[in-house]
Formats: sequence, C-alpha cells, structure tokens
Amino acid sequence: MSDIILETRGLTKHYGGVHALSDANFTLRRGEHVAIMGDNGAGKSTFVRQITGVEQPTRGQIIFDGVEQAFDGPIKAREAGIETVFQNLALADDLDVPSNLFLGREKFRFKLGPFSILDKKAMLEATKAALEKTAVKIPSLSNTIRNMSGGQRQCVAIARTAAFKSKLVIMDEPTAALGVQETAQVENIIRTLKEAGEPLILISHNMRQVFDLVDRIVVFRRGRIVANLRKEDTDGQDVVAYITGAKTGSEYEAA
Repeated sequence: MSDIILETRGLTKHYGGVHALSDANFTLRRGEHVAIMGDNGAGKSTFVRQITGVEQPTRGQIIFDGVEQAFDGPIKAREAGIETVFQNLALADDLDVPSNLFLGREKFRFKLGPFSILDKKAMLEATKAALEKTAVKIPSLSNTIRNMSGGQRQCVAIARTAAFKSKLVIMDEPTAALGVQETAQVENIIRTLKEAGEPLILISHNMRQVFDLVDRIVVFRRGRIVANLRKEDTDGQDVVAYITGAKTGSEYEAA
C-alpha cells in the first residue's frame, strides 16, 4: 500500500477567464499534517472545493487512497473517507449534538419507504465515542447547537469527522472566530488526530498555529503552488516572503 493518501496532478479550475487554480501538484502522506497558506484569493479554498467534490475541476487528476476520483459532490467525497470542516461549519442550529453528527447519515432501527424509526441510542453511543476519540468535552449532548459557544460548535463540527471512518480530515480556518481558550481546545483536537495517525490538511492564516501543528507548509499564490516547505527547514519570515511574492521557489517558477 502506498504511503500517499492524496495526490493531485495538474489540478486546474477556471471560472470563465479567471484562472482560480492552475496546475496544482500536491501530495499528502498517511499520518501527515500539512498546512495550506496564502493570501485571500490565492487559490486555497478553490483547491479544497475541487478535492472535496464541492466543485469539479476544469482539468487535472485527483488520486485518493490509490484510486483516481472524480467526486460529483461532497457526499461522494465523504463516502470515500474525506471529512471536511468548512468555515461555516454546516451545522443545524435547532438540532442536538448526535443529530448534527449524523445529519444525512442517520442510523435507523426500522426503515420501510416513508416509515422509519431513528436509532437514537446507537447515534448517542457513537457520538460519545467520537467525542472521546477527539477529547472533546460537551456538557450536555441534548443541547441544541444554537445554545452552544463558538468553541463548542467548532468542536462538534470537528468531532463529526471522527464519528465516521475518515481517511482524511480537512479543516478550513477552524479557529478564525474563536477566543484563546477555545482555540487551544481545537488545537488539542488536531494534536489528538495526529497521535491517532489521521492525515490532515489545515488551511490557516495563523502562523504560530501552523508551526505548532503541522509537518509541512504548502503556499499558494495567485492560484499556483509556489512553495512546499518542511516546517523544520523554514520560518515565519520565509513563509511570508512566499505568500507576498517577495520570494519564489525555483521548482515552481516554470509552472
């Protein structure tokens, strides 16, 4: 079995005449945590939308877990084992924690046509296991999402990735709107995923966070990957130079 869980070859996305992503060659190894950095509009989110099936690329290949994929939607990506925590969290405010974790993937005791009975006990037990796996502490699982703090909401969204057999977790700015204490809780979850050997892609503007949490940093600029840096071989000033264009990697200049 290859140690590469995700690879993209020449991944490209055009919106009319706008080249949002051009020839992105990217690899992620099993158990590896990689940060994607870049200024606003650099192509980071466009890249994630292609590999998670939210959008389809103009051209290029996506190889996930050894199989070339063409996800026609995020559900297909999830079924393949890619779990994503987007900035908007995609949580249902009026539902409790188990209902959110299993939203769209409910467990049923009985299902026959329009008649069905949810297996609430099974979903509750699976929710507890997912929270334990990610070391998330939620005071009451029966609380609706609406009544939770921003940090708790974010932790529920992350725990949802652990409730299923995910092969890859992607987090898009998971702490952008959180306070110091809540940020620390989310970062501890990421460390727990690392200890469990789960690969992760982290999109973040937080330089301190990136250097604390990942193995490698990939920098996007103007829709292209301009740097692929091992954490121990670089520093914040170097990364900023790539983000701003003050520095370019010779490996990518011809791209």
